[in-house]
Amino acid sequence: MSNSQLTAVIFVLLALVGLAQLLGYAFVKLRQPKVVGEILAGVVLGPALLGRLPFVEHVVSTARHNTQILSFVYWLGLLLLMFVSGAEVQQLFGRGERRTVSWLVVVGTGVPFLLGLIFAPHLITPSLAGPHGNRVSLIIILAVGVAVTSVPVVSKIFADLKILDTRFARLILGVAVLEDIVLWLALAIATSIAAKSHLHPWQMSLHLLVTVAYFGLGLTIVPRLIKRLNTARWNALARHSPTGYAIAVLLSYCAVAGALDVNLVFAAFLAGFALVHRKRRIFDDSIDAISKVSFAFFIPVYFAIVGLKLDLIRGVSLPMIVIFIVGTCAVKMASVALAGRFAGFRGLELINLGITTNARGGPGIVLASVAFDAGIISSKFYTTLVVAAVLTSQLAGAWLDHVLRKGWPLLKSDAAKEPVDVPTPQAPTPA
Repeated sequence: MSNSQLTAVIFVLLALVGLAQLLGYAFVKLRQPKVVGEILAGVVLGPALLGRLPFVEHVVSTARHNTQILSFVYWLGLLLLMFVSGAEVQQLFGRGERRTVSWLVVVGTGVPFLLGLIFAPHLITPSLAGPHGNRVSLIIILAVGVAVTSVPVVSKIFADLKILDTRFARLILGVAVLEDIVLWLALAIATSIAAKSHLHPWQMSLHLLVTVAYFGLGLTIVPRLIKRLNTARWNALARHSPTGYAIAVLLSYCAVAGALDVNLVFAAFLAGFALVHRKRRIFDDSIDAISKVSFAFFIPVYFAIVGLKLDLIRGVSLPMIVIFIVGTCAVKMASVALAGRFAGFRGLELINLGITTNARGGPGIVLASVAFDAGIISSKFYTTLVVAAVLTSQLAGAWLDHVLRKGWPLLKSDAAKEPVDVPTPQAPTPA
């Protein structure tokens, strides 16, 4: 790589992270999700706006011709996002009420996912499919797109609104944690099928079995082994450089996944899940340090590149966006309302549960990114999934802010705990 090419890449990275932080801050001040500003940074630098200028177009095209560095930063940002999300999931486990969470997961998530599987074969059109988008993988992506909920988005919304200690927050986070694990597995299966669609059925079945086994072991047995390894006397790296050790665990998971041809995104999620222990919080500072660096540079650049990939000239279908958002939101919120009825909630409680669990946020964008990079979906469907993730997150934050400002209880059981004077919240920072 020549000096001029390297300079072009550095300029693009500087522009992406600078615009992402600036626009993210502006959206926070407007009480909007920060991720919207970060994605918009890529849109601004893309062909729809500044990319029309000859100088910017030349620099961006030069950087794109040397895709190794941009691709590495993009994927590292995605892996770090999933790693931090996995650690967040482990910290949230055990919260909530089993019966209520079970109803909300089984009905509120299971019904949308099953409806997606049932009706997707009748909704699939050539405009949805990418170069590797076979019928089965597209059906799974559609089903996941209907059911997904964002743990990072809703947890940040709750923290900003100072309701993280309420029963409402515990229920929503418990549901989001459990459903995201199941849906990440479904997405891993979809990418496996797409990547191996040219193989014989028995080879594809074997690869699928390896993916499921990797995921299953990563949620059960391996975390116990990692926890023993964390506190082993001979483990000098964990004692003297816990942050370096945490990164080593992440890279080890990804290396094993790569050797098994399992998508590295899910390996990063499982690495974060395995590293954190609810009782012995020895890596809290390390996770916090990694999180700060990730959210300062790598994750904003990842979201900005997501925006840069959006083709707002040829890759937008307004009918597809409207139909997908209206249809998926209606199914998701109706299913959660039905689950809430079974769990004993009524009236405004059902609306609060439905709108909040409908926030797609970071997982919705990761779903779009992974499916698009795997060639499963088209650029139009990619844009649709990203727009849906952004708008549903904005709706959830705005609605909860409105409810609290009105003085209405999120749940009747939380009524006595909610503050009378609700402070002005900042917008959520999705991951």
